[in-house]
Amino acid sequence: MPTYNVLEAKSNLSRLIDAVESGRESEIVIARNGKPAARLVALNQKPAGIKFGVAKGLFEAPDDIDGANDIIAKLFYGDPD
Repeated sequence: MPTYNVLEAKSNLSRLIDAVESGRESEIVIARNGKPAARLVALNQKPAGIKFGVAKGLFEAPDDIDGANDIIAKLFYGDPD
C-alpha cells in the first residue's frame, strides 16, 4: 500500500482516485508529518470495467461500412492518378 504525504496527495488526487477505483491499488495511505493520517479506498471495491451499450441509439452504422474505403484512402494517401 503506497503512502503519500498531504502535498503529494493534493497534487495527484485525481490520479490516486483513479488508482483505487480501477483496482490498481486497494488503498492509499495519506500521511501528515510522516505519520499515517487517512486511507483512500474505493467505495465500490470491484473494478468498473467496460460498460457495454452506453452509446446505444446515439449513432447509426451504415449497412455497408466499407463503401467509402477508396475515398478515405485518397484522403490519407493522396490520389495516385
